[in-house]
Amino acid sequence: MGARRIGLALLAALVISLGLTYVFYVRVMKAQASGRARMRTVVAAAVPLQPGVPITAENLVLINWPENVSLDGLIEKKEDVTGHVLTYSVAANDPVLRRDLSSSTSLGLAAKIPDGMRATAVRTNEVLNIAGFILPGSRVDVLVTLRGENNSASTSARTVLQNVQVLSTGSKMDPDPNGKPENVSIITLLVTPEESEKLALAENQGSIQFVLRNGADSASMTTPAVDIAALTGTAKPPVADSGKARPKRVAAPEVKPPAAQYVVETLANGKVTVSKFPVSPE
Repeated sequence: MGARRIGLALLAALVISLGLTYVFYVRVMKAQASGRARMRTVVAAAVPLQPGVPITAENLVLINWPENVSLDGLIEKKEDVTGHVLTYSVAANDPVLRRDLSSSTSLGLAAKIPDGMRATAVRTNEVLNIAGFILPGSRVDVLVTLRGENNSASTSARTVLQNVQVLSTGSKMDPDPNGKPENVSIITLLVTPEESEKLALAENQGSIQFVLRNGADSASMTTPAVDIAALTGTAKPPVADSGKARPKRVAAPEVKPPAAQYVVETLANGKVTVSKFPVSPE
């Protein structure tokens, strides 16, 4: 009887231990489940996607995205992305956002041009493109140097455009992943229609140069034009003002000729008397 009681006691203890372990395990799993973020399925790039190229279904993949991580423009269906082109490149496994998509009718560089903007190409060289460090996505100011006749003192330079985005350098619309500089002969800028007119006039009337900006610096500054006198610190030569008002000429008063007269001299008692008589008009 003693051995049987001991066996029953051990069995009961085992059952109680298993029950407590199960309850503890359930509580731990519930706590972990409550702290685990809920996921949603979104569309991402299966391979690196380049702007200006139509997206195919094979280039897309569905990934899990935490619902508590807010990101505007997430897309849940591949059909909403297929056939569109990107404005900016998307790395593999990164979600494709609605703001990255352009109209399906725009291809190549045109897909990167927002509504109301224009793309204009400018010929450049190693000096103007800052030894190849102007890359797609860079921000630049545009200077123009207007030369006077025979490089005279009337030569001046001024900033005509500020904080302009570089769309492409040569035929590349994305910078080198390693930031490697590359000298190109053409740089394409994103400008407004008015800025495109200024740039065309600057190229025609003078020589232009690019000034690289910090990408986070979007401030515009008002700077006066600089001429040779301001550069060298010399006084400007006086300029004749051909439009200066000249003193008016005052007409001389008209001098009338003396009227015709008769002159009569009379001698009396040694004294000469002169008398004048006007001539009566006939």
